[in-house]
Amino acid sequence: VSDFDWSSIDTSNLPSSYKTNSRQEKKLLQLADNFLQQYSHLCPDRKPLFIHPLNECGVQKFVSTTVRPTLLPYPDMYYWSGCASFVSDYLIMEPLKCPVTPPSSLYSPTTIVKYQRGNCFDFSVLLCSLLVGAGYDAYCVHGYATLEMCSLDQTQEVCPRLRKPPEVPVKEDPNKYRIKYPLEPKSQFELQQKAKEEEEAKSTQREEREEEVVEEVEKPKRDPLHGLRVHAWVLVLSGKRKVPETFFINPFTGNNHSTKDECFLGIESIWNDKNYWVNMQDCRKGCKDLSFDLSNRFCWEIMFPESDEASQLPTESPKNSTDEMVSDPSNALEHWGPCVEPSICLTSLLPTAEYENPFPRGKKVILYDKAKQEKWAAYANADGLVERLTVYADSDRTEELEVKEWFEHRKDLLYMREVNHQTQLITDHFNPGHPLLLKAHTYTSLEPETGHTVEFYHKARVDGLWKRSETATEMTEYFEEREDLLHKRHINFGERDQGMETAGGTAEANARPIVQIKEYFHRNPKKPADEDVEERVFKVIDDVIQLTYHLEVYDIIPSKVVFSRVIGREKREGEIFLSRENTVKYQPWSSEKHKNMRYLYNLLWELRAEQKDLKQLVRDSEAEV
Repeated sequence: VSDFDWSSIDTSNLPSSYKTNSRQEKKLLQLADNFLQQYSHLCPDRKPLFIHPLNECGVQKFVSTTVRPTLLPYPDMYYWSGCASFVSDYLIMEPLKCPVTPPSSLYSPTTIVKYQRGNCFDFSVLLCSLLVGAGYDAYCVHGYATLEMCSLDQTQEVCPRLRKPPEVPVKEDPNKYRIKYPLEPKSQFELQQKAKEEEEAKSTQREEREEEVVEEVEKPKRDPLHGLRVHAWVLVLSGKRKVPETFFINPFTGNNHSTKDECFLGIESIWNDKNYWVNMQDCRKGCKDLSFDLSNRFCWEIMFPESDEASQLPTESPKNSTDEMVSDPSNALEHWGPCVEPSICLTSLLPTAEYENPFPRGKKVILYDKAKQEKWAAYANADGLVERLTVYADSDRTEELEVKEWFEHRKDLLYMREVNHQTQLITDHFNPGHPLLLKAHTYTSLEPETGHTVEFYHKARVDGLWKRSETATEMTEYFEEREDLLHKRHINFGERDQGMETAGGTAEANARPIVQIKEYFHRNPKKPADEDVEERVFKVIDDVIQLTYHLEVYDIIPSKVVFSRVIGREKREGEIFLSRENTVKYQPWSSEKHKNMRYLYNLLWELRAEQKDLKQLVRDSEAEV
């Protein structure tokens, strides 16, 4: 119910054309009255047309003169989606006083924009004005729709953010020359198991049927005014602006609909800024069978016949006699343009600050089936929050399952946050350009070593890291497009020294001991398989290094080399001790150089140096997390 008093609005600053009718407008109203009388005589069973309601000043105006083509100086307003979303967000919806009859008044778009509220006819006229100004072939529609559409009730609909894209069925290519293989023997045990599964499936189907019965009980009852509720929306014809197919726009939501949508139950008339058409087609099956070829006189009765030659209205009015104008209705179209004096420019009423803050109540709340969507203007919240979607487990919206939030204009480039209340996981998504090249961050707490999964824009990183997962005992890193073909690194940590922890040392001074570092490499076709390492393991505490090589095409067991510490020998700094006792190798297809101890000695030198560098990389990764 509207709590706004339209009788108290200030009309003193409106132009004189709002308060009086010029001579041309009066003649235009006479033609409209004549058309309405003929229509009522020829179609006595149909309801009166919506042709010349009162404006905000109490003056009768022809509906087409209320459409004011306007192109606002904002990039989004050049497209129908931007215009529709702006109108649905900027205005507060008011229901019709009588749901089965059109309103007695139709205010100008300038007044509607000023007070940011209106009914479905006000929404449609404003949206049509913006679309025609942007070059679309748009029309206001007076018709009938369902209760949910007329009352802006979306509680039975799925939120657009949650809709899954339709799956494209894969067509199988039938081949009649395909080889038919003999039937395989069937197992009796498998048949019994299959029978049990079918019984379980039947029981689940029964449960689903019971749930469907519950859902049917939850569905609203049939509307007693179904098919009688008056609604107004916008029709966009194909052709102009490369629109491929004719469609409807619901001005309350800003969503586009097919002309075959069952929510639209019938059309009485349509109009734009140039003419008025009456639908002469049968609407007992809704709008799905209607033809929108406005040149077809059997489907659409036009008020002012248009000539094919006149494509634009003249800028000046020729001084014809009154009798000539009334006798030839086609001349009314030529007198139409100058009969309407310039109104207040919509652009002057819509500065940039108003456009960027379209919500008159600070925010907009939309209730969907088991979901709630909230929208704010940019900079309305200190953290940059502009939208929040809450998903619930029940239709009463009491138990939250998931919350998604969208942000804008943040310094850290955070644009979306997902909170899963079932798993307690929080995922932050970032735009490119973050100082740490973050793409996503999943966590349960911002405390260190509590479980973090971080994704990066790997093409911007030197090391090619695209994902890192860390817990209290391990860390796993994933790489892409590296020259050394490394694609995974796994690190195991031990427990900290409790003595140093109680002494109050810092996390860096009391770092987690590295127990093992394991790396995985892709196959390098330029190397022989027994020289191309697939897995490399550094057991830091045990002082063991293990190499596993890739397999050849027909190999079963890979080649391996293990360097272990000599038992009973004290380890010295910078010393490499190699003997046949601490070296185990299995290289069935290796060349002679792999059997050379000097080759293994040099390999161990390289591995020791790489192990030192790896330990530093692990510490850097810990610090980065």
